[in-house]
Amino acid sequence: MKRLIIAALSITLLLGLGAGVALAKKPVLGVAEFQNTSGAGWWRGGMGWDLAGMLASELASSGEFRVVERSKLEKVLQEQDLGASGRVRRRTAAKIGRITGAQYLVFATITAYEESVKGTGGGISIGPISIGGKKEDAYVSVDLRVVDSTTSEIVLSRAIEAHAGGGGLSGGIHFGVVDANLGGFEKTPAGKAVRACIVEIVDYLECAMIYKDDCLQEYRAKERRRRAKTKKSISLDE
Repeated sequence: MKRLIIAALSITLLLGLGAGVALAKKPVLGVAEFQNTSGAGWWRGGMGWDLAGMLASELASSGEFRVVERSKLEKVLQEQDLGASGRVRRRTAAKIGRITGAQYLVFATITAYEESVKGTGGGISIGPISIGGKKEDAYVSVDLRVVDSTTSEIVLSRAIEAHAGGGGLSGGIHFGVVDANLGGFEKTPAGKAVRACIVEIVDYLECAMIYKDDCLQEYRAKERRRRAKTKKSISLDE
C-alpha cells in the first residue's frame, strides 16, 4: 500500500511539473490600449481599452498564450505615458516587462476606416431613423506591432484589414450604436470588421510565435496580395 501511495504521489508530481513546464513555455503577452488615427465616428471614450480586452480574451482563449491582466498593464503604461504614443524605449520596456511579467507588448492602431451605405429599397423611415432598405459596409485597417519587453525591438509587425457588411438600423443613429458599451458596437458592421481583424491578429501571432511552420508562407503571400492591391488603388509617379 505504501508503495502504491508513493507511486501515485510521484505520478502526480511529474504531471504537475509537466504542466508547469508547458505553462512556462507559453509566451506572456501584454495588450496595450488600442489607438485610433482614422477619425472613425464610432470611436468613443474607453473604446481603446475595450478592444484591447477583446484581443486579450481571444489570445487567452486560444490556449497558446498567457496574457497579463489589463489592470496591471494599464497602470504601468499610464505611469510611463505610453498609452497615447505607443512608443517604448529600452529602459521603459524592460521596466514594464519586469513589473508585469510580460515578455512581449502588443500594440494595435486603427489606421483606416471607411463606410458606405447602399440603398436596396423597401425601407421604412420614422423621423431620422430608417429601418431596413439599406446595406451598410465597413472597412477597417489595423497596424499591429509586437515589442520585445527585454530589448524594446519590434519583433513582429503587420497590417490587418477586414471588410464587413450589414443592414437594418441606419439614418439618424450611426450604425445603430445607441449605447456607449462594447456590446452594442459589436453588432455593427464596424464592430464586425474590428472583430475580424482581432481574430486575424490572433491567428497570425499563433503562426509567427507558436507554430512557425508553413503558415508563415501563407501570411507572406497574403501580405504580397495586400500590397499589390494597395498599389493598384493609387497612381505612383515613375
